[in-house]
Amino acid sequence: MHTHELSLPVDGSEMPSFLARPDGDEPRGAVIVLQEIFGVNAEVRRIAELFASAGYVALAINYYHRTHPTLNEPYTNEGLQKGFAAAGQVSRATMRADVSAAIAYLSEQPFVDARKIVTCGFCFGGSAAYVTATLPGLAGAISFYGGSIAGGFPNGEPEGLADTADIRVPMLLLFGGKDDYIPADAVARIDKALTDHGKAHEVVTYPSVGHAFFRESSAALNEYEVGDAWKRVRDFLTTKI
Repeated sequence: MHTHELSLPVDGSEMPSFLARPDGDEPRGAVIVLQEIFGVNAEVRRIAELFASAGYVALAINYYHRTHPTLNEPYTNEGLQKGFAAAGQVSRATMRADVSAAIAYLSEQPFVDARKIVTCGFCFGGSAAYVTATLPGLAGAISFYGGSIAGGFPNGEPEGLADTADIRVPMLLLFGGKDDYIPADAVARIDKALTDHGKAHEVVTYPSVGHAFFRESSAALNEYEVGDAWKRVRDFLTTKI
């Protein structure tokens, strides 16, 4: 596996990014990893390396680069508040600009199959995956427990469901049934909106787990859910793109 840090120019700013990819230069599918609210931390890099270990090119981008380029907060209440403050400076427009820059970069790499680029986001990144599923150049989008899909964004913009009609790609959405941030009625609204708009999608809820169940610190307690979710992600990648 190869890993390295790089920066992508976006709107006059440099977006720090982390690339992980398998050995060899044959073109492969690629996954744009969209960070949790806490920043591009060790967990985000772990996810990128997990995709690389499964045979995909993974690019974790930092969409806080305009205002909080070095944010890396612990999973504490204080870290959460600092993360929300940073997320409050992020808009749909900036997320789309950043993901578009990632798509453009990946499409130019000889080790990427440009027809097979997807996003995969977690927490705030799960919401980012939803509203950037409207972009050209993607083949799919995966969203883990995105709280602003059926709720307002930290910057005050309306919920992600407002963009459902413009979604271009198949989606896989995964939630915990005991998520304090995303109640069951919100998940039902997401499923209904995608169905009503004729969007190819699968919504999966794991009844016994809460928010961030896929995070490494929770994985030992959620062994079945993590294993099943990872299998569904890999199946999505191999069958939908």
